[in-house]
Amino acid sequence: MLVEIIALDAADARAAQDGGADRVELVSDMAAGGLSPAPAVVESVLAAVSIPVRVMVRTTPDFTARVPAVLRCLRELRSAGAAEFVLGFLTPAGAVDPAVVDALDGAPWTFHRAIDHAADRAAAWPRLAGLPGLTSVLTAGAPTGMADGLPVLLAEAPAHAGLMLAGGGLRESHLAPLTAAGVRAFHSGSAVRPGGRWTSPVSVGLVRRLRHALGPATPSTLPSGS
Repeated sequence: MLVEIIALDAADARAAQDGGADRVELVSDMAAGGLSPAPAVVESVLAAVSIPVRVMVRTTPDFTARVPAVLRCLRELRSAGAAEFVLGFLTPAGAVDPAVVDALDGAPWTFHRAIDHAADRAAAWPRLAGLPGLTSVLTAGAPTGMADGLPVLLAEAPAHAGLMLAGGGLRESHLAPLTAAGVRAFHSGSAVRPGGRWTSPVSVGLVRRLRHALGPATPSTLPSGS
């Protein structure tokens, strides 16, 4: 099982690693849904942990690919040492927009929760599956989170569990049905912070509890690029 934890800084990333996380998603400004961190933060996090760090490439709260700004952001993050990424854009019609994927040069990446806002989820999955470097699709099943989207994830899992990274309001009660459906990768943010508050730091104990609930990671269960 893969456990990915949202980190806002080096202290969060260390707590995630100490709690048994397999990977960190590094972001800033969760009030805006998660934007790109500053290059200095990327450098500090990469120096603090040995587990993989996927860095958000997102300059605005919406899902529109403002290509010049996104490419400039990507260059800055790479200069800071980032080698794995998180991004996802939609066209004005709500379809998957691969506008900047080629600029990743095959680096491992996650398509984030833009899929939960797609006009046609069923059409989005096969479009994503063919994109180079993609190893994960972060989804809650609904724009409002997993409390509403769990039935969608359970229905999609037989066909898409290999790419599915379940997250967005993930709670412990969701784990059993998702794992039974074949999901093997999980993403958590507020649930591993005391009180569920983004102003609270990541708790080693809460990450450890999530890790224990899912069982240990093994090389054969981790998606490539992890």
